[in-house]
Amino acid sequence: MARTKSQPAELIPDVALNPELEATQNLMATVSSQMNDERDLLNQLLGQAQMAGAFEDFSRTVRTSKLAFVKENKLYRNLKDAKNPHGAEKLSGTWEEFCGLLGRSVDQVDRDIANLTAFGEEALESMSRMGIGYRELRQFRRLPEDQKSALIEVAKEGDKTALLELAEEMIAKHAREKEELKTDLEISRQMLAEKKEELGTMRNEKEELKSRLVRRTTTETPDEEGVALETEVTGFKSGVLSAFFDLKSGFNALTEHTERTGINHTGMMAGLLDDLQAQFEELRQEFSLPEARETSVIPDWVKEAQQEDENNG
Repeated sequence: MARTKSQPAELIPDVALNPELEATQNLMATVSSQMNDERDLLNQLLGQAQMAGAFEDFSRTVRTSKLAFVKENKLYRNLKDAKNPHGAEKLSGTWEEFCGLLGRSVDQVDRDIANLTAFGEEALESMSRMGIGYRELRQFRRLPEDQKSALIEVAKEGDKTALLELAEEMIAKHAREKEELKTDLEISRQMLAEKKEELGTMRNEKEELKSRLVRRTTTETPDEEGVALETEVTGFKSGVLSAFFDLKSGFNALTEHTERTGINHTGMMAGLLDDLQAQFEELRQEFSLPEARETSVIPDWVKEAQQEDENNG
């Protein structure tokens, strides 16, 4: 039986390179003309990042991690004075220029890096597969760290429904907390304004007291003047105690806010007490006052008896 003549095998032509890959090769050739260790690394990372952008099945997070490395270590500076593949002028070695070589804006790349830093590769890649867009990711980034960590764990599980439900709950909670904090700040501003007004009133009262002292020296005996002065100064104590009650109410509000949001105000509260204590200590030293009030151990009825004996004697 005669053998059938075999047909010559046809050579399959090479697949045409993606234009982005050709641009990558050209850029890599340009950069490699000025070889050193850092430029070699930059050349490699740039090529990998561009290839990642050219292939849809290459993870965006991998590309972003490489771009983050380039930005953090400022490797883009090594492109300075290299030939621009898109023009006759030379490259200046800026981050904006480097992003442009990838066909992306600085805002886009920085946004991707911010998302990667906030959520990590695994969670970010999972959310990308779910179709979570930039708008949602921006909202997620604004959440407190504890809420964001919980969201990341759910994202890693790949359940889009559970992720969106949790995110909606957390975003609403965060909005309420921000509104409550805004209200607290407004109350604090009002209290501060009231305190300033009180200080102004106290200054006016001080001036009035000086005027009364001048009048008393001419109309009252020393004993009468002393009693009147003690009475007035004792009255100031009521104002100070009232201010302390207000301060305690403020501390209660801060403590409740800490329990509800986890925001710690302990340092601020302790600082206020330190300031007050310093003022009291300054008064004590300025007027050479003892550490504790002087109290007599002799009962009043004994004093009265002793006084009566002296009078009879």
